[in-house]
Amino acid sequence: MFSEKLRILEENSLFREIKDRESPQGPRINLNGMEYVNFSSNDYLGLANHPRIIDKMKSALDDYGYGSAASRLLGGGTKLHRELEERVAKFKSVESSLVFNSGYAANTGIIPAITDEDDVIYSDEFNHASIIDGCRLSRARTLIFRHKDLSHLEDLISRGDSARKIVITDTVFSMDGDISPLRGIFDICKKNNAILYIDDAHGIGVLGNGRGALPHFNIEPQPWIIQMGTFSKALGSFGAFVAGSREVVELTLNAARSFIFSTALPSCIIAGSIAALGLIDKGSELIKRLWANRNNVADNVKHMGYDIMESETPIIPLKTGTIENTLKISRHLYEEGIFAPAIRPPTVAEPRIRITVTAAHTENDLERLFVALRKVKL
Repeated sequence: MFSEKLRILEENSLFREIKDRESPQGPRINLNGMEYVNFSSNDYLGLANHPRIIDKMKSALDDYGYGSAASRLLGGGTKLHRELEERVAKFKSVESSLVFNSGYAANTGIIPAITDEDDVIYSDEFNHASIIDGCRLSRARTLIFRHKDLSHLEDLISRGDSARKIVITDTVFSMDGDISPLRGIFDICKKNNAILYIDDAHGIGVLGNGRGALPHFNIEPQPWIIQMGTFSKALGSFGAFVAGSREVVELTLNAARSFIFSTALPSCIIAGSIAALGLIDKGSELIKRLWANRNNVADNVKHMGYDIMESETPIIPLKTGTIENTLKISRHLYEEGIFAPAIRPPTVAEPRIRITVTAAHTENDLERLFVALRKVKL
């Protein structure tokens, strides 16, 4: 029935397959009985298997069991869910927050919930697929501004005549590793009375001493700023949240279909996220190690002649030119014991190898990457 579609994917080197781990997530993983140094994980601080998080999750299993069996609105949540939301609000220095089941569920639920047909959304062209789909699901008109182009954004927004304007941007772009010019976007939003919606999924635990993009840019939270973030990357857990004014959170609770119609996350996962937030509060050494490793890798691969495509964070893409070259380099790395999958369209317009550095990588891990990359013919 779909053989022709599959054939086209294979012919264009765009067919994807899943590789299943035989070990915990971490800087080294087992695939098909072999160990690989893992440079594909978003576990930036190495918390995915932290013993404190695991202990808290085990305790929650004893206290609350596993399955939630219903949405939060039908009684599927526990007091741990409320505790996590209070912790997130404090962590983000805002009035309130609401937990979602994933970053994708958050963006596809929140964006339609806060917009109407008379609104206009201004979205960075490199925004994550979940933001793009959230905009598509909304009734608002969406205008795309060129990636990080403040002049283009200001021109579009100044000519708009909608009652409500919403600017949406990732803080750290997940495939490019660059950072949104948030101070400039903040100023444009303030000048034009626009709402600012940020996806801080890859900023939390990485920027602003772990607290995300607003502290990184010394921006104080405002009632017209809506923050989305995830627990599934630097926090090593699972799920996502919206954080902002009480009004925004109450509207989202009542209107976001992905929240209303989803079974609540199990309490053990919520307990893990609570523990992870506590570790971030005390995690300055981990964050320092993350950035030391990131700078080490960025400096070395640039010295080898690789183009890292304006990366400013632990996400370090290596420009490869063609899909075929990308696949060749990824296969070479795999043969050398390095796991760094090829990133291809439609995920990105331009293929690349996406190297993700974590605080858990050792000097030996990084050296193995350098040795493998030196053997590649660019």
